[in-house]
Amino acid sequence: MVVQLAKRRFNISQYHQMNKAGILKEDDRVELINGEIIEMSPIGTRHTACVNRLNSLFSQLLANKVIVAVQNPIILNNLSEPQPDIALLKLRADFYEAGHPQPEDILLLVEVADSSIEYDREVKIPLYASSGISEIWLVDIEEQVITVYRYPSANGYSEIKTFQRGDILDLQIFPEIKLNVDNVLG
Repeated sequence: MVVQLAKRRFNISQYHQMNKAGILKEDDRVELINGEIIEMSPIGTRHTACVNRLNSLFSQLLANKVIVAVQNPIILNNLSEPQPDIALLKLRADFYEAGHPQPEDILLLVEVADSSIEYDREVKIPLYASSGISEIWLVDIEEQVITVYRYPSANGYSEIKTFQRGDILDLQIFPEIKLNVDNVLG
């Protein structure tokens, strides 16, 4: 017989109170997902390089059109505050000082994964879909592919395409912007 233990779920306010009380520290690599505090995987050099490349590419191509946020929190609902690797955000004069970005502020999220690919695919991508995030890129460092998710619904994304080296990616919100997969993967 398997005994199911009750889990204690936290909301955004409680999560932030833990930070203020010193239970969680500024440099703790955690995020709040569906009310659970999840420890994030360590960041390897390939992951770091990919995030840096994306930051550089987006900053150059979309200067003065978006805010490029790198590994910063976003609020999806009262129980989830993930930290995607890259978020392209609508421009805002206060640069989100008044509060973390929410789904209506998000133009694109990018998750870069090596050891966390299954978690990103099975937990975070469905969470992003149910929150109405219009486009997600999942960069798989190990397989050297980028999966693009578009058109969210409560049941997931209705369009899922995988791009390989040599392929060209476009942004749903800025279709004139084209990126070679090789430039993302390095």
